[in-house]
Amino acid sequence: VGDMRSQIALALDNLETVLSAGDMGLENVVRLGIYATDVDEALKNFDLLGMRFGPANVTPAMTLLGVTRLAIPGLMFEIEVTAMR
Repeated sequence: VGDMRSQIALALDNLETVLSAGDMGLENVVRLGIYATDVDEALKNFDLLGMRFGPANVTPAMTLLGVTRLAIPGLMFEIEVTAMR
C-alpha cells in the first residue's frame, strides 16, 4: 500500500504469469490500458515497463488514465492488456 513502484512491478509480474498460462509472452501484447490514481507518480516509474517490454522488442499502443480511485482500497495502479497470437 502506498508504493506505486511495487504495485507496477507486481502488475507486470502478474501480467507475465497470465500471458505464460496462455502460451504467450509480452511480445504478444498489442495494447495497454493503464489506470493510475497518481499519474505523475506512475510516470516516474514507467522505466519498469521499458525494462519488461524493451527486451521483448514490442511497443504496444498505450493509454494512461488518471482515476480518483480503483476498486480495491489501496490499489494505485491497474493494467488492462490486449494480446494476440
